[in-house]
Amino acid sequence: MSDPSLNQICIETKDASEVIGALNKLLSTYHIFYLNARGYHWNVRGEHFFSLHVKFEELYTQLQLQIDEIAERILTLGGTPLHAYSDFTQHANLAEDKNVSNGTQCVQGIVRSLQTIITSQRQLAELAEKNEDQGTSDLVAAYVQEQEKLIWMYNAFLG
Repeated sequence: MSDPSLNQICIETKDASEVIGALNKLLSTYHIFYLNARGYHWNVRGEHFFSLHVKFEELYTQLQLQIDEIAERILTLGGTPLHAYSDFTQHANLAEDKNVSNGTQCVQGIVRSLQTIITSQRQLAELAEKNEDQGTSDLVAAYVQEQEKLIWMYNAFLG
């Protein structure tokens, strides 16, 4: 007989609800970052166009995969992923970065965004662990590890 206080993966529903809220906030932040990265990709100009254009495409392609994984984690926990742009702008920890074409400014925007996302993910990992949600904690910990390296690489570009 199943316990009605547990969700489908045996986490307390009330605990999962707290994590779902934080995941939806992270999902929103990822969407804004994704859109900013697409804008950088489309609009970058200058001497580093060829290298940055490709790097930005790699970044937004990776973000697209992570967005899907975050949404699927929300579903796994029994929640509903946010899916409207108005929700993303309301819940994200990032703002839109419009009309940026200078390569250095684009890279600076990426570094700032990654720093914001890493901070959010570390907080989410702590919350997930407190609520005995190892799956969410592991998911975002893997993202942090990849993103810390990206910050190092983009900062190396900036000099």
